Amino acid sequence: MNKAAGPRLGEPASLWRMRIVPVATVMIASALPLMLPLVASSPVLPPLGLLFFLCWQLLRTEMWPVWIGLPLGLWDDLYSGQPIGTAIGLWTLASLAIHYSSQRIYWRGFWHDWIIAALLVAIIQSLAALIAHPGAGTGRVLGLVLPQIVISILLVPLVMRLTGKFDNLRLRRR
Repeated sequence: MNKAAGPRLGEPASLWRMRIVPVATVMIASALPLMLPLVASSPVLPPLGLLFFLCWQLLRTEMWPVWIGLPLGLWDDLYSGQPIGTAIGLWTLASLAIHYSSQRIYWRGFWHDWIIAALLVAIIQSLAALIAHPGAGTGRVLGLVLPQIVISILLVPLVMRLTGKFDNLRLRRR
């Protein structure tokens, strides 16, 4: 038979692509802000690794185990400059929250996912800022991180769309 004719019906997608694409997108997104030539005195870039992590969790809840926040959070902590353990703990708690909400909300739509992601981004970014600056005033720290939270919440639909495109690449045969 001719291999160039295209994929056959029932042929599974590549196993390595099914496992590597989600993890690689989160890892590259976590490292991407370091590659951009931008100098800022306050946090303005959204946490792209967190956004991709949440969008993968919301899109494919069953794909990853609950503990996936541990290694991916460690990777993000190494690249973001946060104290080691910040993203590990907060991403794992976010994963638990998403798994819990997916058991409670059976028919989630776009607005549900956006609200869940927005709440988790706001909580995680606020707690991460408070952990990174324990001696500073709460209002001052949250005032610094507020633009980053707003930008992140507004970028959730775009990142969800990109995650869907990566999921199509992941599930494509050949």
